[in-house]
Amino acid sequence: MIIHELLVGAVASLIASGRQDTPQLDAELLLAYCLQRARSFLFTYPEFELTRDICQQFQGLLARRLKGEPIAYILGHKEFWGLDLLSTPAALMPRAETELLVERVLAVAPSQARILDLGTGSGAIALALASERPSWQLVATDISEEALQLAQQNADRLALKNIHFYLGSWFAALPSEEPFDVIVSNPPYIAEGDPHLNHATLQFEPYNALVSGADGLDAIRAIIRQARRYLKPGGYLLLEHGHDQSVLIVELLQAAGFLAEVFYDYQGIARVVQTRSAAPILAGKAWNALKLS
Repeated sequence: MIIHELLVGAVASLIASGRQDTPQLDAELLLAYCLQRARSFLFTYPEFELTRDICQQFQGLLARRLKGEPIAYILGHKEFWGLDLLSTPAALMPRAETELLVERVLAVAPSQARILDLGTGSGAIALALASERPSWQLVATDISEEALQLAQQNADRLALKNIHFYLGSWFAALPSEEPFDVIVSNPPYIAEGDPHLNHATLQFEPYNALVSGADGLDAIRAIIRQARRYLKPGGYLLLEHGHDQSVLIVELLQAAGFLAEVFYDYQGIARVVQTRSAAPILAGKAWNALKLS
């Protein structure tokens, strides 16, 4: 069988499954992986004759994709911020919308910054920041030992030395109370029982990295409660959240003495809340007179 024929059949199967948003891309990525070639090879040589072993390998990977398994887990890697990261079911797949967190940290942090990434997962956010700012000191935590091992593997592959990983729940993982210029997190924020959890892709990702209590905000509440203790005066806290949670999170932050600004992802969806600590701490109506700098 030639490349063109195999791809046509695979794309038709993916479309028929009704669960894949990018059937053509998925099929091309899987076949390029089997051939150990760039995707451009498929376009350049559509009449290339495939061996039986390649066809069988491809069909095995296609079957996994048809069941909803993410491409990143099948191939074992995913690009984030231009970095090729290892990706396994130990951690959430890096997603393009999370790059907004990286953009915002780069926009607000000082030139010699100390940054904390809570719930680092594969290490995507921390590693992107470490690659952009070699002079920064980065600390990343996660409650999952498997996820932390994955993050360390990614750091080693990228030869990034300005980041340290610690195992534990949120701030409890930290070896000291030395404060940070910026705290950033993409925590779990899906509510228990949310119908989105039935999506085939999410069923392959770690549940505890997705779900956080009855309203999805348990992790965010925990971070907000302790954030000021670990922030330098004037330091920033940045949180990724769900598409309909920004108002609630702003209210939580205001109740804790923060002002908040909401940023939107490339799809125009409210995605990140950015706050800044202040000293002395003001509360109640006094905050209404202040504006974000």
